[in-house]
Amino acid sequence: MNIVEVLKGDITEFKVDAIVNAANSTLLGGGGVDGAIHRKAGPLLLEECKKLKGCKTSEAKITKGYNLKAKFVIHTVGPVYKDGKSGEPELLYRCYYNSLKLASENNIRTIAFCAISTGVYGYPKKQAADISFKAIFDYLKNNDNDFSKIYMVLYDDETFEIFNEVFKKYGK
Repeated sequence: MNIVEVLKGDITEFKVDAIVNAANSTLLGGGGVDGAIHRKAGPLLLEECKKLKGCKTSEAKITKGYNLKAKFVIHTVGPVYKDGKSGEPELLYRCYYNSLKLASENNIRTIAFCAISTGVYGYPKKQAADISFKAIFDYLKNNDNDFSKIYMVLYDDETFEIFNEVFKKYGK
């Protein structure tokens, strides 16, 4: 059974142990997925995030899910894309890897990711998809874990098609 699945949908509606937020370094909400998660979770998420005092690029921090269907939110800060030669691939890889590590440490069994850094941070979607799946499958191969399902949840048709196509090369 393959535990990784690519789906089109709204990550804020997923009933999983944790969803991964493509956050900014303040963790205080923003646009895109980050804003949607904060709006749906409600004001208590913001209050908890204030106590975390931000997050560095590629690191991950966890909060409760509050009004979300997910029990937890794992916040990770993706890199802003410059030229692909300024450390962005490694930083993006670590976003996914560190999120899975934090999830495992918190006994999370089901997790949903979004396409980190592909919105206003400008990461090319095909490259981001390749990095995301490499990180996920590397993590699964190199670590003892009890994940039952890892979802990649894409909001729009274009991003879904790109990520789904890249996913196929990793085998099903």
